[in-house]
Amino acid sequence: MILYPPIIALLLGSFLVSMMLLYSASFAIKILRSWDIKSGSELQLGLERKTYLISTIIGYAFGFQLISFFLFIYTADDLCVFFVGAMCAVGTLHVDPFGYPTLIMKILNFLLAGTWLIVNYTDNKAYDYPLIRKKYYLLLLITPFVLAETVLQLLYFLGLHPNIITSCCGSLFSAEAPGAAGGLIAFPSIPMKIVFYSGIAATLVSGAFFYRTARGGYFFSLLSALTFFISIAALISFISLYFYELPTHHCPFCILQKEYGYIGYVLYALLLSGALSGIGTGALLLFRKEASLVDIIPAITCRLTLASVLAYAVFAAITTYQMIFSNFKLEGY
Repeated sequence: MILYPPIIALLLGSFLVSMMLLYSASFAIKILRSWDIKSGSELQLGLERKTYLISTIIGYAFGFQLISFFLFIYTADDLCVFFVGAMCAVGTLHVDPFGYPTLIMKILNFLLAGTWLIVNYTDNKAYDYPLIRKKYYLLLLITPFVLAETVLQLLYFLGLHPNIITSCCGSLFSAEAPGAAGGLIAFPSIPMKIVFYSGIAATLVSGAFFYRTARGGYFFSLLSALTFFISIAALISFISLYFYELPTHHCPFCILQKEYGYIGYVLYALLLSGALSGIGTGALLLFRKEASLVDIIPAITCRLTLASVLAYAVFAAITTYQMIFSNFKLEGY
């Protein structure tokens, strides 16, 4: 394993998060078994006092979980100098078989952790904590995924040794590459542009419709999640070409580097924010009939919808600006 400060921070942080979630999960079981807001028993009073502490612990744990995604991709990109053939995070993640599974788990857990924080925030706004059982059920669901990520990340970093020969992004993200990436890159750009802009437009229109009428929220939530995946595909298929100004460079990670103004971090933050806000909207709509949340959820879902729409709109604006004003012009396909 390479001894590198960001690696130590990620490993230590993930270990602490896992321990915090295991402790919180044991409390969640007590909540699910014994919580009764109408009771004045000593047990209930103890649970009510302790739930403040547990919510704070989980909040910090999931807060780190959100940050760790960006720290992980920064670390993977920065470590490329240690490996022969690597030019960016693509080569580093390809060094051993645990790299990309760890990345996928971090994206999944980013969305799950963010959704829990949204549900918890909403629950704390009500006087009777109507979602307390539901949010602790959700915690029990999320905890195994975070533990799996911790194990995968540990295995990945343990397998990193200097001077290992790996593949560069040019070979892994090319039309000749096997798998989904190669097929996506070989797919004509014009149909992919139509799909991308149609997805963005549908998300913005459905979001505006829900914001104004409070109808179609689930449809908007589904679209926002779908647009996240479409945007990632579009980034690999054609958007990246305009940043690199090269017709064959489809790497989704080189845009994280200094020579491109670290714009990749901005783009990925916008996509994750758009997806999380949209998914959070759909999650809260499941509870809109709770008596103590009838007046609370509409205001929160409106803010989440606005955040999702703005995130996707800014993402589309940045990428479209680059496509229009870049010296590179994609022609013929």
